[in-house]
Amino acid sequence: MMNKPTFIAGPCVIESPELLSTVAEELVRLNKKYDIDIIFKASFDKANRTSIHSFRGPGLDKGLAMLQAIKDKYGLRLLTDIHESYQAEAVGEVIDVIQIPAFLCRQTDLLVAAAKTGKIVNIKKAQFLSGRDMRYPVQKCQESGAKDVWLTERGNSFGYNNLVVDFRNIPDMKEIVPNVIMDCTHSVQRPSAGDSKTVGDRKFVPSMALAAKAFGATGYFFEVHPTPDAGLSDAANMLELDKLDELIGKLV
Repeated sequence: MMNKPTFIAGPCVIESPELLSTVAEELVRLNKKYDIDIIFKASFDKANRTSIHSFRGPGLDKGLAMLQAIKDKYGLRLLTDIHESYQAEAVGEVIDVIQIPAFLCRQTDLLVAAAKTGKIVNIKKAQFLSGRDMRYPVQKCQESGAKDVWLTERGNSFGYNNLVVDFRNIPDMKEIVPNVIMDCTHSVQRPSAGDSKTVGDRKFVPSMALAAKAFGATGYFFEVHPTPDAGLSDAANMLELDKLDELIGKLV
């Protein structure tokens, strides 16, 4: 029997304990329904927002405490991203998968710090790199002690304020590591194309997932929210939480 895909899901940023619990409860239900193990994702700090006035999150200490509470109550594995190398050690005490943002995937000190935690390191492919280019960030992690490195496809810059996905990157990256994730929500972004914010179109999220499946993706990343248009980050790209069930059903 084929291995079931890896699923990562959760709100873009930690907005409140109530939001985290609402999403976690649904993920627990879906885990039982499909006999899978969805990894809960949320960011404690969105350090790369378009505007200085954009909501960033509760910060490292408070954010990790809120994520630890979700882990304790619901038993979900956790993923979050780091933007500076000093964050890795504290994050590694709580988080199961440390994610490196696409913009930062060539930052050697960040990769080395994540690798030294001993946790899984998920590196998002930069918008300006090819899939084959990702062998070098992977090498930095592996030679720094990382035992398990994942890669994530999230589209490439297509002129200004637009992304396009070259799905050939998925098999190319599978030649580097066995686990390649499709970021189905960030790939539908239009970076900085709104009024001081990134916008996008969530209606393409299911198609991104199904196309990635055809190209051999081993996992899928979805930012989800019960009312995404009211979300404080990536509102236009997050998938409605109540649509996750049907989509996972098509992917398992």
